[in-house]
Amino acid sequence: MKRHLDQELADLKKHLLKMGTLVETTIFESVESLKELNVEKAKKIISEDKLIDELENAIDERCLDLLALMQPVALDLRFITMSMKISTDLERIADLAVDIAQRVMELSGKPMLKPLIDIPVLSTLAKRMSKDALDAFVNKDADLAEKVILLDSEADKLRNLVQKELVEEYMSKDLSTVSRAVPLLLIARHLERICDHATNIAEDVIYMVKAEVVKHHPEKLK
Repeated sequence: MKRHLDQELADLKKHLLKMGTLVETTIFESVESLKELNVEKAKKIISEDKLIDELENAIDERCLDLLALMQPVALDLRFITMSMKISTDLERIADLAVDIAQRVMELSGKPMLKPLIDIPVLSTLAKRMSKDALDAFVNKDADLAEKVILLDSEADKLRNLVQKELVEEYMSKDLSTVSRAVPLLLIARHLERICDHATNIAEDVIYMVKAEVVKHHPEKLK
């Protein structure tokens, strides 16, 4: 029974990794579509979101079957229950990438307000945090999960920089820039929310590995 459960858990990991890889690609492509103002690429991101939705449903069903049929305990039980939560976070990250693609479509046909500087940096951080959070989960690496959580404040700073510049240097000085500034404000917010979901995953990893709740308790981190 234990050997069979181990195989099922390995298969579950593969599904989560597949979903995570698709999500990472979606984040990257959404920001690339922004850099290029590429509407076709944005539409592709939106249309392919259903594949990630289907993966989330498949993972949830697999987890429920394992809970019902295998009656796992301790670390295995936490791994399965956390898998369901993490697949939800991954699906929401993908939804945020879709939101970015939709903002790109709003900007289509308009000249870019300013060169993109902080938004690509924030997108790189979002991809890194998402990847590291999933790696930490698959490898049961609480130390890596802690590093992800500690990066969240950097994401907040970058979002605030984007917001400050757009509001103070453009929108408040020239109302004609609002239609081009607001989508960029929202994109920065979407990317920061992606980092929040990666942080949620990292917090779940620490609970899974250490049975320790760090959500809302940053003092428990090193």
